[in-house]
Amino acid sequence: MTETVLVVDFGAQYAQLIARRVREAHVYSEIVPHDITAAEIAERRPAALIFSGGPKSVNVEGAPGIDPGVYDLDIPILGICYGAQLIARDLGGTVSNTGRGEYGRCDLTVLGREVLFDHDDAHQSVWMSHFDAIVEPPEGFVVTAASADAPVAALENESRRIFGVQYHPEVAHTPRGQALMERFLYVAAGCTPSWTMDSFIDVAVQQIREQVGGARTICALSGGVDSAVAAALVHRAIGDQLTCVFVDTGLMRKNEGDQVVETFRRHQGIELIHVEAADRFFEGLAGVTEPEAKRKVIGELFIRIFEDAKASVPDAKFLVQGTLYPDVIESGTKHAAKIKSHHNVGGLPDDFDFDLVEPLRALFKDEVRQVGSQLGLPDEIVQRQPFPGPGLGVRIIGEVTPDKVAILQEADAIVREELHAAGLERSIWQSFAVLPDIRSVGVMGDERTYGYPAIIRAVTSDDAMTADWARLPYEVLESMASRIINEVPGINRVAYDITSKPPGTIEWE
Repeated sequence: MTETVLVVDFGAQYAQLIARRVREAHVYSEIVPHDITAAEIAERRPAALIFSGGPKSVNVEGAPGIDPGVYDLDIPILGICYGAQLIARDLGGTVSNTGRGEYGRCDLTVLGREVLFDHDDAHQSVWMSHFDAIVEPPEGFVVTAASADAPVAALENESRRIFGVQYHPEVAHTPRGQALMERFLYVAAGCTPSWTMDSFIDVAVQQIREQVGGARTICALSGGVDSAVAAALVHRAIGDQLTCVFVDTGLMRKNEGDQVVETFRRHQGIELIHVEAADRFFEGLAGVTEPEAKRKVIGELFIRIFEDAKASVPDAKFLVQGTLYPDVIESGTKHAAKIKSHHNVGGLPDDFDFDLVEPLRALFKDEVRQVGSQLGLPDEIVQRQPFPGPGLGVRIIGEVTPDKVAILQEADAIVREELHAAGLERSIWQSFAVLPDIRSVGVMGDERTYGYPAIIRAVTSDDAMTADWARLPYEVLESMASRIINEVPGINRVAYDITSKPPGTIEWE
């Protein structure tokens, strides 16, 4: 049985990052809402709990809390920022507004080497983000660190295995943060670093076989990293029971459809049905301009086409999709607000006629790439930049037409070619061009033009949960802009998007 650490989310911007840091320590983690009950936690039998930070004060009315019974489960707990304050308040300590907060890099003084700071340096740099502070620890707790404005910057009760830190060990700005997380996981909680992609593959293969049995299965193959790795993983589990269906929507990147067919039919030895469906997608998208409506149209058409494919695989019962953990989080759950529906999560029709197989649903993107490499997929597939399921349909603002797609394909190809020529592909998480639903006046050859602008988007990220705009060299941007304007009819202006995520998303729609 896989050891699981539950990250209890109190509304923190870093909850997903905490979960990733636990996984980087080779311990499996999942995020759960703060209103989970003690009974529900006990039923899941986690190896440890981590309370995340949060945007509120623990002392305000309506602040998120935890079922008090959780503290009596004898499960190791680490509280981070708000989570540490919650532990202190709930167990009898004092949390108050001291009149001075700490934001950004701060100096930490280690006062006691108990569990979390065993053999650590007496002075460390950490990342703080708080206004309230723990001023009095609960009975039975030892104060093991302090800062200028946080007299209880860390507290420990080794006998109860409950710990708290006021700062954020999960962020890169806390250099010794991962070491502290690992001490909590390995020493306090007794976890073993056994969750690797090899172990994930072994477990996933067994689960797929148990779910599918001897039934025929169809894979929704888009050619992107996620569906490719899902296909390879399911193929390892059930072999010839799998048939991949590649739907060429007409919304792919330039020449991508041919590349997908070549890779999977000829080199991977997987049975592949190639459905050319551009006309159906353009017809379905005619007149549709609202982003969510586009995703719903594309999602439903995908499913209908897969259902049509049953003529070739009449007994197919299961549909494989490359759904990832960020897809699930962004599409909204009972406790998470919907940011945008992903066509493979929130865009499925009500009368869906397949049972879903989603072997990557618990993974972040970098973990999926590791799985793909372990399965023997080539780098040109595994390291391919993420591409949304709805394709260029969500990179064209407004109505999607064949003419607009042709323009965007050419502009997008230039962006990717120039990044490749500059040797920047591996340092960029995602790069592409966007075609907005506006036109602007320009001058070419002493004549007035009235064309589309192209917007270049390039971001850096670890997992797509957060992203920063890429600081591309000016000469690379200049080359992209010059080529797009000179080589792509219909475009007379180029802009560069310098919005991070949040507040924006990586894709424009």
